[in-house]
Amino acid sequence: MSGPDVGLWLEEINLGSYRQVFEENGVNGEYLESLSMFTTEQILRFIRRCHMKWGDFITLCKELRRIKVACLKGEQEVRRPWWAPSCLSVVFVRAAKRNRQSRVVSLKLEP
Repeated sequence: MSGPDVGLWLEEINLGSYRQVFEENGVNGEYLESLSMFTTEQILRFIRRCHMKWGDFITLCKELRRIKVACLKGEQEVRRPWWAPSCLSVVFVRAAKRNRQSRVVSLKLEP
């Protein structure tokens, strides 16, 4: 997923104000997919570089987690959930292939 696609997704999750700064910093789908593996220092650097508020970063992480959980729940076929933008289809497939059963426990969706 390219920078402009990420921008469209940000609009859909009400974080469109970060669209330009994400594009300027080269934040694409692959980068967002790897965000869960970042160290605390890398996360803080990302937040600072993108001038994000903590609440907005939490929202971003929750949306990414929802995507991964949706992928991991599918046993046979990887499909994009109805609520997710089509530009993230590649992220779903990659996350499901790499993380099929290994992360289900750590990616619990909160009520």
